[in-house]
Amino acid sequence: MIRAAPILFGLLVIGLWQAAIWFFAVPDYILPGPIAVVAAYFGDYDVLNPALLSTLTVTLTALLVSTAVGVALAVAMAASNLLRAAIQPWAVILQVTPVVAIAPFIITLIHQTFIALVVCASIISFFPILANTAAGLAATPPDLLDLFRLNGATRWQTLRYLRLPAAIPFFLSGLRVSGTLALVGAVVAEFVAGSGGFAAGLAYRIIEAGYRLEMPRMFAAMVMLAIAGIVIYAGLSALSNQVLKRFEGA
Repeated sequence: MIRAAPILFGLLVIGLWQAAIWFFAVPDYILPGPIAVVAAYFGDYDVLNPALLSTLTVTLTALLVSTAVGVALAVAMAASNLLRAAIQPWAVILQVTPVVAIAPFIITLIHQTFIALVVCASIISFFPILANTAAGLAATPPDLLDLFRLNGATRWQTLRYLRLPAAIPFFLSGLRVSGTLALVGAVVAEFVAGSGGFAAGLAYRIIEAGYRLEMPRMFAAMVMLAIAGIVIYAGLSALSNQVLKRFEGA
């Protein structure tokens, strides 16, 4: 029953939404009902599905880039206090800077639009991986560190065989967050690029539908993004659980 609660609650909200649309006779160009949204999707799925694929391609590429960059920087920070002092402030600056403010500059600077979108999405999504992995590397039990030192382990052996395995749960926690942030970053970057005429991705379709007052189509695109975010988070959560089970059983 607990697992079904979110689905039942969602169906209740959808039912009340559609009932309110019928009762108050709200036009579709103001607020479409669920039936109109579903009809808009099936009427334009040949356009919306490729747009979703484009957005997901940017999202997954950005997640891979974020993972590689975040882990590499976290390891560098764990290996050297000097590198930590040099890297950490700039990572925080990138995280707190609104990507919508720097996206036009990035898109203008990088002439390859796909690469520019990936860079924008990666800027948003890399920090949770960096912060969580660095926290995991720093949270290694002191007793185990002393044991490795007593046995003559080098710094890199300690990092490889002790600190990195100990940081896996922290890394996986950051990966789940970064997955959804990569989607957010991709959409924000596509909004900026779409305003400049880059006709790809669901964000552009949302802009296009908004200009034409095609609200059912716009809502259909937004629902697709929401479902994509849920699937990404659920997939990464399942992956994390499987990795942790194998890690604990090893």
